[in-house]
Amino acid sequence: MAADPEKEETPVPGTVAEDGRREFGAYKADTPPGVSQIQDVFYTSVSQALSVERLESYGGDGASPTVTLARYLLNLALCECLYSPLQLCEVALRNSLHRHLTSLCRREDWFDSGAAFQLTPWALKEVAHAKEKITRSNKPLTAGRVVAELQLGFWTSLFEAHYEQRTRFLPLGIKAVFPRLPKSLHNRKDLKRTLEEIRVLRNRVFHHERIVHWTDLESKHTAILNVIGWVSPELHEMARALDRFTEIRNAGLPPWIEKLCHHWPHGK
Repeated sequence: MAADPEKEETPVPGTVAEDGRREFGAYKADTPPGVSQIQDVFYTSVSQALSVERLESYGGDGASPTVTLARYLLNLALCECLYSPLQLCEVALRNSLHRHLTSLCRREDWFDSGAAFQLTPWALKEVAHAKEKITRSNKPLTAGRVVAELQLGFWTSLFEAHYEQRTRFLPLGIKAVFPRLPKSLHNRKDLKRTLEEIRVLRNRVFHHERIVHWTDLESKHTAILNVIGWVSPELHEMARALDRFTEIRNAGLPPWIEKLCHHWPHGK
């Protein structure tokens, strides 16, 4: 049976168990010997404030209250230091795509160009939702506002097979969108997967979800910086200068355990 030309490759799932994301990897160890635990009453109060169910997800492997809360704090720190590169990556990707598609279609509202740039039905709905939101805010409906309102999922979807088969965008557009991407990496499917993995991480970070258990955060962090560099070496340089991910990741749990046990030691 012939393959359906409209059928996209398997999307990156929101949760993946095969790479250890349901485990705690380097953060399995319990409180180091000689380190006291935190106050029971303090942990109980904090877990109620954050929700018992939410905090227990950080101690699902039977970790002590101290390690459980330290993992939660480390997760906050990892999300915080990934926020900046993720934001830079999203904005750089969006603007680079917008510039190229404006040039390709010879109009800023390329998303309304119909046959000139045929969006998928899903993408058309996303554009309609963006316009509705702008209209409800009583703001002028400009191309720039629509572009800014569209979610990252819309931009990553522009690398689906549809845009290679039904438009003039791909694969030639890869060079225009990513001028510093090595030619050997000009592969739509690989780019799509990389961008989808970044999108999944972005959504977890921006929605305050757990990432501390992901064993592949280093490679995801590298991918984010790579995408920024493929668009703009200068922006990549700035992103690297501001970056604290490696420092926070390598330090792990000890600094957070130390803070907790110093301020709320057991028995006081």
